[in-house]
Order: sequence, then C-alpha cells, then structure tokens
Amino acid sequence: MTATTAASAAYIVAALLFILSLAGLSKHETAKSGIVYGIAGMAIALAATVGLASRSLSASGLTLMLVAVAVGAVIGLWRARQVQMTGMPELIALLHSFVGLAAVLVGWNGYLSVEGNLDEQTEVAPDLLGIHSAEVSIGVFIGAVTFTGSIVAFLKLSGRVKSNPLMLPAHNLLNLGALVAFVALTVVFVLEPNLLVLAVVTVIALALGWHLVASIGGGDMPVVVSMLNSYSGWAAAASGFLLGNDLLIVTGALVGSSGAYLSYIMCKAMNRSFISVIAGGFGNEGSVSADDRDYGEHTEISAEDTADLLREAKSVVITPGYGMAVAQAQGAVAELTRKLRAKDVDVRFGIHPVAGRLPGHMNVLLAEAKVPYDVVLEMDEINDDFADTDVVLVIGANDTVNPAATDDPGSPIAGMPVLTVWEAGHVVVFKRSMNTGYAGVQNPLFFRENSRMLFGDARERVEDILRAL
Repeated sequence: MTATTAASAAYIVAALLFILSLAGLSKHETAKSGIVYGIAGMAIALAATVGLASRSLSASGLTLMLVAVAVGAVIGLWRARQVQMTGMPELIALLHSFVGLAAVLVGWNGYLSVEGNLDEQTEVAPDLLGIHSAEVSIGVFIGAVTFTGSIVAFLKLSGRVKSNPLMLPAHNLLNLGALVAFVALTVVFVLEPNLLVLAVVTVIALALGWHLVASIGGGDMPVVVSMLNSYSGWAAAASGFLLGNDLLIVTGALVGSSGAYLSYIMCKAMNRSFISVIAGGFGNEGSVSADDRDYGEHTEISAEDTADLLREAKSVVITPGYGMAVAQAQGAVAELTRKLRAKDVDVRFGIHPVAGRLPGHMNVLLAEAKVPYDVVLEMDEINDDFADTDVVLVIGANDTVNPAATDDPGSPIAGMPVLTVWEAGHVVVFKRSMNTGYAGVQNPLFFRENSRMLFGDARERVEDILRAL
C-alpha cells in the first residue's frame, strides 16, 4: 500500500469518526462518546497528513511542522484545563477566528505559489487556472469574514466591548455593497489575477466581518457564535479545495452545514429570519427602548421566605441563565433539586434555546452537576405547564424570561419566544442587581405582583435556601 493510498484510507476513517462525533453530540447520553470519536478522528487525520507531507518535506520543514503541532497541542490542553464554563463561549469564538485566519493564509499562499508565480511550472493546469483563482478569492473572503467577525464576537462575549449593536447609517446597504464588490472583484481576479485585487478583497472581507457582528446585539450572540461556527467550516472547506485535501473539504462541509442547521433551528426558536442572521444586524427592528419606562417598584424576598414557598409547593420549575454559570451555582441548584424531589416536589428545568452565551450552555452545566436528563426540558416542552406551576426560580436568566417580547411590539426583542414564567403562581428572580440583561432591555417581569427579587450571588442564595430547608 502506497503512502497516498494509506492516507486516503485514513481520511475515510477520520471522516466517518467525525460523522459519528456529530451524531453522538446530538444527545446528552452519548455526548461523551461523541467527543471521543471526534478526538480519535482528528488524531488519525493529523497523523495521516503529517505522514503524507513528510514524503515531500525537507528535514527542517518536517521539524517545523511537528513543532507547530506540538505547540498547538500544548496551548490547547492548557486553555482547556484553565477555561471556566463561563468563558467557553468566547474561547470558541476565538478558536473560530484561527480557522478564518488559516483560510486567509492558505488563500494567499495559493495565489503566491500559482498565479503569482506563473513563470515557473506549477501543479495547476493552464485550463484550470481560472477555477483556482476563484477558489483563492472565495477562500480568502470567507476566511477574512470569519476572522474579524469571530474577533468581535470574542470581544463582546468577554465584555471587552459593549454588547449593544453598532448601527451605522444604511448598515444593510453597506453589507450588500461589500458583497457586490466582492463578486465584481472576484470576476476581475479570475480574468486577470493580481496582488492588488486580492488585497482589496481581503480588506473588504475583513471590514465586512467586523461590521456584520458589530451590528448584532448581545441578546442574539448565541446565534452569532453558531453562525460563525458555520462560516469557519466553509472557510476550512475552501482551504481544502486549494490544498487538494479531501478530508478538509468533507470536514469543513460537516462543520459548515451542521453550524448552519443549528443556527436555523435557533432562529426558528427565536422567531428570527435565517437570512437576516447571515446579513448581520438582525433583531434590531425595535424602535422603543423599555429602559426609560416606569414599571413601578420591585419587591424583594429573603432566602428563608423563598424556602417557605418551596416547602409548600407541589411543582417547581427552574429556569437557568448565564448568571447561574457566572456564579457557578449549578452544583447548589442540583442539590436543591435533589432535596425538593426527596420531599415529593415535582422539580423540572426550563431551558431556552439561547440561554447562556452558547447553544447547549445550560444543558452542559446541569449535566456536569448530575441533574437527571429527564427533568431538563426545552422551552416548547415546558411553556404550557407554567400556568399549573406553583413556584418558578429564575436563576440568572433575564432576556429569555422577558414578557416584553410578547407584550411590547416596540421592544428590541419583540417577537422572540420566551419562557412564560410569569404565568406561574410565584416567581423568584435571582439577580445581583436591577441592571438590564445582556440585550440591554429592561424586564417588566421584575415588577409584576407575583414576582419577587432575591439579590446576591446565585450560589450563595441557593445555599442559604438549602440551609433554611
């Protein structure tokens, strides 16, 4: 068996393992095996690629490649061990930027080694040169959009810049103009490849990626991260075409299509247009800010009084959000769940599709705390039951339980499906303060007659309730 044949066989095995990984990650019960399949597939892919490349590389080139792999592995393991669950969304956004940057570098290298070096013999046949030039332009464009878009997402998610949307005049026309310019420049580049056109395409794509994500508000960032995941997949697939690597094409297509499908599901759950996600600046149709309105006074409650409510309740629903992750309260929440269920209280969880900063963020936290899978329900499964629920504990959630989404057509989050927690008998909201949520929208829930505010660190307050029980 030749080295090329062996590499092709390894690529097929790796691709199958990646498919099994995606299938495993679709369910709580098989998520761990899905991760193992993914790790095994990537290890096989790396080994096959290094083995195939070693046949044509010099000793110094092979050494540099192995050093790069080792350095990347060390950094990856270090960050994986250090990052908290609250920091996972911004870490993933940052990793997406690396994929985009790699696609840009591969595209530029493709140009310099082929179109920029036509005087020497290349591996691209003259009649296929136009296709190669199109691949270069498209790959660089997708990669550059992914790179700067992911950087902006990282900065927003990590709180380094404000989460409010950037609303430049005629921002949709700016995005459309950038796309039209890209198409026109790609045609020019295919007809007459040159360094200046490729540089302009790169600059336009970098600016477009920055503007696309900067125009999106914080409340919609989970969908943005999912969409950037899709972009990074297509960028990898474009690199695969340039490098002639079938596995990179397949893997990129898997990531791109699964990310796009997840984004579509989330858009449906949030009543958003999928096309407007891609266009950027979606979810900003509201014209009236709810922050300046007078909703009256909120009513506070103590941990002891909350324990009394829970003691008398027959049904309890817990709706977690990013605040639970920040406070690392999932362990205490799981203990509270066990204690209440031991007292024959029906305890369930209501998970909004975009709770937290990443799809599945809350599910992972609850699974980590050993909360049974069968009591963790999605929004569509739990919403009809709130009217028959005695007590709802809103732990760190804000925008996902905001009644303004259904009651106020002028709200920036108008039309977004939310957990209708206000229909329950009693609602206890765990918050550090009365500040607005990540979307920057005030929540009328806090001022309703059946709502009570329990201020402080979520984990400490849950532990206080446990002691009172």
